[in-house]
Amino acid sequence: MSSRSTARPANLLDELQNALAHGTVARRVETLRRVTDLFLYGAADYSDEQVDVFDDVFHCLIEEIEISAKALLAKRMAPVPKAPPRLICTLAFDDEIEVAAPVLSLSERLNDDMLIKNARSKSQGHLLAISKRKVLSDAVTDVLVECGNNDVVESAVNNPGAEFSDKGFTQLVSRAEGNDNLATCLGARRGIPRPHYLKLIARASDSVRARLQAANPRAADDISAAVKEAAFNAGHGKTGQSETSQAMRLVKSLFEDGRLDERQIAEFAATGRFEETCAAIAVIANVPVATVENMMIERQSEGLMVLAKVAGLSWMSLKLVLEMGGNAPETENIDDHKSSYDMLRPSTAQQVLRFYRMRQDSAQTEPAA
Repeated sequence: MSSRSTARPANLLDELQNALAHGTVARRVETLRRVTDLFLYGAADYSDEQVDVFDDVFHCLIEEIEISAKALLAKRMAPVPKAPPRLICTLAFDDEIEVAAPVLSLSERLNDDMLIKNARSKSQGHLLAISKRKVLSDAVTDVLVECGNNDVVESAVNNPGAEFSDKGFTQLVSRAEGNDNLATCLGARRGIPRPHYLKLIARASDSVRARLQAANPRAADDISAAVKEAAFNAGHGKTGQSETSQAMRLVKSLFEDGRLDERQIAEFAATGRFEETCAAIAVIANVPVATVENMMIERQSEGLMVLAKVAGLSWMSLKLVLEMGGNAPETENIDDHKSSYDMLRPSTAQQVLRFYRMRQDSAQTEPAA
């Protein structure tokens, strides 16, 4: 579009409106094609003012136009970084998925607020298109996990450019229970945090564990170790996790130097350092680290409360640990446990822990007998 044409944008729009007011649908479609060609020819060089002019023109042209023409327009505009913003928004919120899908999946003009609004108000087809974007923030994936069906959620999990919040991972693990396809996708995803991975394995079926091992034979030992931990078979030696070994070395060093105390555990928990938190509680309570990890992923928090009381943690420190592990708040409020923890006496916690150790020792010697 020349500088002369942008000098009188209102006149250009008036001319188009007058011409289209008495034109046929076929004539409108042909005009749309020509204007689209003109825009795409110089899109990279247009100023914001020129793009705004095109935006007005496109809105005039797409009124009362057939779906196939709008779908073609969406496909052509979706990959264009400087596509007219109002046009892109209109196409994205079109009820017809063949119109909306291309821009929802590709357009850089759509920000997180637009995507979230779209996901909360449109069809599952719209959500599926959003899930395929090259980059997805955790704010958007939170909504996809909350509102999307299984196809949408699996698509987002399989998208390497998607980010998930801790809340998102918690919901994904819950949704994966009884859904082998989603559990397999989630278990195979790179970067899933260890506490969520342990929870997933704890609830996964044998077929899911077999699929994960078959998909990545190198991770077989890792999965097998997680299964043992998640199944509450603590004390089976090394877990096979380099992160756990490194955390244990750090914690033992702090303990030997006299620097492993409640403040340090609270700092580990507050910063989301799962392995270090588990290792620190294990050392102070004198239990295997796998025991702590298992209690961290259990639905109930009683076992972790016993360990925390033995370790001498205050309620505020325990609360940080519970929040990090995702323990209990799926169905309950963490603060509801405060009175129970305050009433739990250290001597009682020690007795419960001794009973637990006796039961485990008995379980380990039973097969040999």
